[in-house]
Amino acid sequence: MSPDPSPSSPPSASSNDSSPPTTHDLSHTLESGMPVYPGTASASLEPTASVESDGYRATRIDVDSHTGTHIDAPAHMLADGPTLEAYPLETFRFTARVLDCRPLAAREGIDSAAMLQAAADSETADAALEDVDLLVVRTGWEDYWGTDRYFDHPYLTEGAAEWLVSTDSHLGLDSLNPDPTPTDNAVDDEPAGYPAHHTLFADDRLILENLCGLEAVPDGDTFELHASPLAIGEADGSPVRAVAVLE
Repeated sequence: MSPDPSPSSPPSASSNDSSPPTTHDLSHTLESGMPVYPGTASASLEPTASVESDGYRATRIDVDSHTGTHIDAPAHMLADGPTLEAYPLETFRFTARVLDCRPLAAREGIDSAAMLQAAADSETADAALEDVDLLVVRTGWEDYWGTDRYFDHPYLTEGAAEWLVSTDSHLGLDSLNPDPTPTDNAVDDEPAGYPAHHTLFADDRLILENLCGLEAVPDGDTFELHASPLAIGEADGSPVRAVAVLE
């Protein structure tokens, strides 16, 4: 029989350790036929070799730089805007916070008052706006990924974009676009063009689009969000693997 453990035995090292951080994927899977901005070439992933015939497997990946969960650089719309490689690599390890603006209607404008209210609703003692460099606007539109309704997402008004610039933050979204996306459901009073993009890009802000899985992030918490782009020369944008790291 094994002796009873001594009550004076020291606790194991693991009993004194804090729980390790958890990681949560906030990215849509790149795959053929996935939703893209109207007029953009469809994503295509095609096998170029197989284990059976070639002894190895390989795939040709043909996607636009703004496909899936991706990040926009100002060079996306500004002729003299910085490309992604102009930003230090540590820029893409964001200190983030979610602004939950739900519920929202299709093609509803999110103004600065709504952003301020969402910030106030989620405010905590250790999560003031000055502590973050990425604000993620949660619209709830990730629920419509893969449907026509996904393109009729809410959008930021120019005033909301100006407020975001005033916080010195980059922007994240669980939708396709901070500006209205053209569809047959567009209405006359929507802003034309890309005013939210231009307001953010004029201040060298980055835009992270098509996030998902935001239910994993507790309301009001500040967290790390890693979203490194591919090492593409002169990149106006790039797909990313967006990952939340929660303590």
